[in-house]
Amino acid sequence: MRKVITYGTFDLLHYGHINLLKRAKEMGDYLIVALSTNEFNEIKGKSCYFSYEERKRLLEAIRYVDLVIPEYSWEQKKHDVIEFKADLFVIGNDWEGKFEFLKEYCDVVYLDRSPEISTTKIKSDLMSKIHNV
Repeated sequence: MRKVITYGTFDLLHYGHINLLKRAKEMGDYLIVALSTNEFNEIKGKSCYFSYEERKRLLEAIRYVDLVIPEYSWEQKKHDVIEFKADLFVIGNDWEGKFEFLKEYCDVVYLDRSPEISTTKIKSDLMSKIHNV
C-alpha cells in the first residue's frame, strides 16, 4: 500500500482543494491529510472562517481522503512521515523547494495549483463585494 500525506488549512473548501486532494490520492492508495489547527494557523498569521472541527468534518466527507490528523507545528512533518510510514509527501507548488529535507524519508512532489482560485482570492473577492454594496 502506497501512503500519501499532504498538509493544509483547507478553509473555505473549494474546487482547487478538491483538485489537489484528488491528484494526491491518484498517486497512492491511502491519503492522509494533516489539517492545520486553529492555534497553528494563528502562529502562521492566518484566520479561518471555519473551526478546526468543521474543516475536519468537511475533509472527512471527501471520498479521496482516508485519514485527517491535526497539524500543530512546522516541525511535525518529518515525524508524521515516519510515524504514518508515508511513501509520498504532496503539497501545492507554491511551496516548491521548501520540503526537500523530507526526501530522506519519502518522495516529495509539488503539485500545480488551480491558479484561478484560492481561499485568499475568495476572501478578497467577498471583501470587495461588501465594500461595493
